[in-house]
Amino acid sequence: MDFQRRLLDVSKALSTEDVKALAFLCTDLLRRTLNPADSANELFVRLQEQDLLSEERPQLLTELLVTLRRSRLVSELNLSNRGAAASGLVTPYRKLLYELSEEITDEGLGEMKFLLRNTLKRRALEDNCTTLDVFLEMERTDHLSDSNLDELKEMLQVICPVLREKIEQFKAQQVCETHHIAQESKEPMCSSLISNQGSLSPCLELNPPGNHHSVTCADDDNDNVVEQFSSLRTGTEPFTRSTIGSDALPASSTEEEILVSTESKRKKTEGLQSYAMNAATRGVCLIINNYNFKKTGILSNREGTKIDEECLVKVFTWLGFKTEVHHDCTSGQIKNLVQDLGRRDHSAMDSVVCCILSHGKEGSVLGVDGIPVEFTDLREPLKGYNCYSLAKKPKMFFIQACQGTDNQRPVWVEADGPADSSVCCDAVKVKPIPADADFLFAMSTVPSCVSFRDKTAGTWFMQSLCKNLVDMVPRGSDLVSILTKVNADVSRMTDSCGVRKQMPQPQFTLTKLVVFPLPKAAPPNLPFV
Repeated sequence: MDFQRRLLDVSKALSTEDVKALAFLCTDLLRRTLNPADSANELFVRLQEQDLLSEERPQLLTELLVTLRRSRLVSELNLSNRGAAASGLVTPYRKLLYELSEEITDEGLGEMKFLLRNTLKRRALEDNCTTLDVFLEMERTDHLSDSNLDELKEMLQVICPVLREKIEQFKAQQVCETHHIAQESKEPMCSSLISNQGSLSPCLELNPPGNHHSVTCADDDNDNVVEQFSSLRTGTEPFTRSTIGSDALPASSTEEEILVSTESKRKKTEGLQSYAMNAATRGVCLIINNYNFKKTGILSNREGTKIDEECLVKVFTWLGFKTEVHHDCTSGQIKNLVQDLGRRDHSAMDSVVCCILSHGKEGSVLGVDGIPVEFTDLREPLKGYNCYSLAKKPKMFFIQACQGTDNQRPVWVEADGPADSSVCCDAVKVKPIPADADFLFAMSTVPSCVSFRDKTAGTWFMQSLCKNLVDMVPRGSDLVSILTKVNADVSRMTDSCGVRKQMPQPQFTLTKLVVFPLPKAAPPNLPFV
């Protein structure tokens, strides 16, 4: 009864045009076109009869509403959006036509009807016929299908050439789906997430401070002093959950308090627009985790990187991204993965994220073969002229790799880069991000400096990033503000003796605010932070 009541509430909230759009999106599922008089309730009944919609399987309804950009309705009616992105019941082809209909103006529709005057019957070209009506009639008369888009593409070339590119992207994606790039190592993709045990594990073994400041990591044969990641200091205080999460909402915060906090932040950023974040899938989150560098004969394995990977999977899945993890990639494989990402159709997504955990050199990250991949090679495939479906959408890179070889002082934690000790550095001079719009590069450290990785608890930067995303997204904070908080937290971190520092550096050409919607799922539990 409760689910039927929610369906009734949805029906009441939808306009006539919304119902026609839902019926259009369900055409392939129901194998028929609904009559114009059919209501949302009748549509829901037919979907239930086909076992496509039920209280146990609400994903289709959520997918439909999100496609119609009615995410608020999903939230207000407490419809779960978990699994909506993965349901994929509405075909990409059907979504493409709907998106095109939303972009075609009344003037463009009139021009389309004029061009089809000798092709379609007059009834399909009457004034009250919408773009979706025209598409359905073109399908009925075999002038349009998922494998026959040429006629529509030719019309769009005349009416609105920009929309023609959406069809090109769709066709390219169809080809890509048959040529997936396989995972880059024999290790399985991360499917099991870390456990949520209460106690913190020891993460460093340090020699007592003295004249000889040698580094002893957790997996060495030394039992001198056991330190915990929670003992890393911010200023003079221990680096604890309460310290790094000082401005996080208390667990008992009500939804009303969150909304008040969000509204307050919006007023502070008045005059700035936000990127659209209303798609069923927030975007692809590509995670490249390089651990094994034995083949180089020089670089050490990146102990502790697994915990970063697991936290990133948890957090970005929670944010609505489709995470893809690849392990131990060579430089060529890294380039191929990013190029493949640029060849995909992102038109049904809001953004794209790429996280790279590796050693590095100047302006680059290293493959497990020790060969650098320049930051420019990471950006190029995702630029607007190479990937049209990502134009005007945020393209976010989070790089855990040193950006220099300078050490300010000896440290008792491991850094991500080549060095003779257990503290490695992969930094070089950072090449500035070009003026291509809508990119963000969040790097774990500033030029010429190392960044630190704990063998048990992960890296300072990635752990702080994950923690602050979980804490601040529910507050309505934008991404740059979150990264500023990460900067503040990491800049105060140090080892137990207070002699090692790190300063992350975000660089961006964003033109709007990146504000992730409040996820319906409970925030993930993260270890160590």
